Amino acid sequence: MDPAALSSLLPASSGGLPAVSAGTAWTSDLTLPPFDLGAFFSQWSLAPVPTIGTVWVVGLYLLGVRAMHRRGDHWPVGRTVSFVVLGMGTFYVATASGLAAYDTTLLSVHMVQHMALSMLVPLALALGAPVTLALRTLPATPRRWLLAVLHSRVGRVLSFPPLTFTLYIVSPWALYFSGWYRASLESVWVHEMMHVHLVMVGALFFWPLMGIDPVPGRVGYPFRVLLTVLTLPFHAFLGVTIMGQETLLGGDWYPRLSEGPMGAWLPDPMDDQHLAGGILWGTGDLIALVFFGVLFTQWVRSSMKEATREDRRLDLMEAREARSAAVAGAGSAATPPPGRDPER
Repeated sequence: MDPAALSSLLPASSGGLPAVSAGTAWTSDLTLPPFDLGAFFSQWSLAPVPTIGTVWVVGLYLLGVRAMHRRGDHWPVGRTVSFVVLGMGTFYVATASGLAAYDTTLLSVHMVQHMALSMLVPLALALGAPVTLALRTLPATPRRWLLAVLHSRVGRVLSFPPLTFTLYIVSPWALYFSGWYRASLESVWVHEMMHVHLVMVGALFFWPLMGIDPVPGRVGYPFRVLLTVLTLPFHAFLGVTIMGQETLLGGDWYPRLSEGPMGAWLPDPMDDQHLAGGILWGTGDLIALVFFGVLFTQWVRSSMKEATREDRRLDLMEAREARSAAVAGAGSAATPPPGRDPER
């Protein structure tokens, strides 16, 4: 049914719902049941943008894995699982499941979706090493294009760690404390582009820090750990700020929804906003601490491997010196002293 016609059928005494135009993101919310585990599984939809995007990305990745196997090369199963199941699987769940159905109805649900898209998805995709897979399986011409992009000035700028860190920190503030968030509630297009933006900004920040793919912007482990630690107070400060806001994010969007057909089960918008801030704070710090642990483990393993290589190099040098000394000693023993006749 057309949104305008649907709005005209609502009782005038309800106070009205937010004025909408064709293509708004909330019209299906009018019939949503209370949010619970059952609603998470029952309110799936074949949203075109996430469905088509997921199918294409997963399909291309699996084609690359198949090409590796057909020529007899090994590709770790863990990387495939990380990219396909954890990365793109989480992306699809966040944008097509019950989370997506309720992300314009409950700010707390949106915040779960936000953290999944901005942290979990980029980390899992980076663990899948898609750039390495592409460089190993693409034909010559596309491979040269990809290398040109990776080594271009634009690529170096977009992966510059201080810039990616700034983008990662500033983006949520710009989202929630400007008209951008309200626009994402009112427009399907802006809403879907917000999802893509969250993944892209997270990828720009986390991909070089993971250090698996040969992307520009990779730095040493001390700086990686430092950047990760710096995200901890950011999540806490932003979460506490949202919890302490006396005005509602999205303006009158959520109060008007509460006045409509779902008002019987919707929580108080301010209480839900407090919960959303706590989710951002808690999950952001938890994921960052887990990533910190992964980075620290990688750092220790890298140091141990480097120490092993150094030991082998020193052992090889000692072996070469010992052989040289032995050859020199044998040569001096075979040469007679000056003035003596070897026949006598």
